Amino acid sequence: MGILTPNPSVVRRQFWDKYSISPKTATDFYYQFSQATNYIRKDRIAKDEKWTANTEFGEMDITINLSKPEKDPRDIAKAGKAKKSGYPSCLLCKENEGYAGHISHPARQNHRIIPITLCGEQYNLQYSPYVYYNEHCIVFNDRHIPMKINKAVFAKLLDFVKQFPHYIVGSNADLPIVGGSILSHDHFQGGEYEFAMAKAPYETEISLKEFPDIHAGTVKWPMSVIRLQGNNTESLVGAADRILSCWREYTDEKAFIFSETQGVSHNTITPIARKRGDLFELDLVLRNNITTEEFPLGVYHPHPEYYHIKKENIGLIEVMGLAVLPARLQMEMAELERRILQNEDLRESYLTKTHADWAEKWLPNYEITEENLHAIVQKEIGFVFAKVLECAGVYKRTPEGQAAFKKFLECI
Repeated sequence: MGILTPNPSVVRRQFWDKYSISPKTATDFYYQFSQATNYIRKDRIAKDEKWTANTEFGEMDITINLSKPEKDPRDIAKAGKAKKSGYPSCLLCKENEGYAGHISHPARQNHRIIPITLCGEQYNLQYSPYVYYNEHCIVFNDRHIPMKINKAVFAKLLDFVKQFPHYIVGSNADLPIVGGSILSHDHFQGGEYEFAMAKAPYETEISLKEFPDIHAGTVKWPMSVIRLQGNNTESLVGAADRILSCWREYTDEKAFIFSETQGVSHNTITPIARKRGDLFELDLVLRNNITTEEFPLGVYHPHPEYYHIKKENIGLIEVMGLAVLPARLQMEMAELERRILQNEDLRESYLTKTHADWAEKWLPNYEITEENLHAIVQKEIGFVFAKVLECAGVYKRTPEGQAAFKKFLECI
């Protein structure tokens, strides 16, 4: 396929020619190109199981992804600290473009990237081969440098949506447990898709005295989200940086929020940027990666009772309302449904024993039939995902949790 794929310079020239018509014309061309070259593996993606689930926070997207292996959060943390070795240094590096690959690194001969500039710094645009949602793109730094959430990141996200106003874009957090699967290379993710979080309304108003032109408030969402809206991107960046600075240093022992323990920092933010009409919008999701003996993978991480469905980090995509669930669930849920219909013991099969307690909680609530069971299982998985997001929320949606959230907001 690499021989048939046009040279990078040809693809880039075509992209920017299309961009002169409109940003959407350019991305439409590039997305179609990435599918035509088979870089986006439509054959694999078509096998994924996808559905939506109604929750009290809106309609969540659920995906059982058959293309990507399930990762242990501890392995992700180790990879983020590892020194770069080999060529290319990681799966995001620009050197992957046209790379023939080797036994431990996939070939990318059909891969073409689009250089772009964000706030004067060189980045590159590509699409994810997994495409979890429509036009799922990755915007990665030209250099192999670690993820870092700071004032510059807020400005870059807003610069991206200025250049591509039909796309949303966000960044994973920069700490293990609450970050994504690649911490070692600075990158963002975006695309043309409206996630459930974007549809979630303001819940309470916040007054930012230093930034009177910014509409600020909390969002009705299972995680702790501050939304900023305005016309002036400099004000938005300033307000976001003010919130980040306050959060980095914030400790509330009663609410079990610690900015650091034994010299290890815990507080960070998952930011998302979008255009909403003529306004720019930033969603800032408060994150904390503290661990305890009871929760060694993270206090604000899926809790053990939900590991049977979701054990991996709650990264940017999940934060926005799309569950990326492991491939094992397809076989496990099929066996679960078969055993329920046959009235067989769920604990007698290695495929279903970890799901037994969960299933026994909701089975009495339904009149189970062969026709409705699959939809019921999907519905209940959706409820688990909403609970998992609540686990990841630093302030719980209880009177006590919301009072603690308000206490932080008063410090901004």
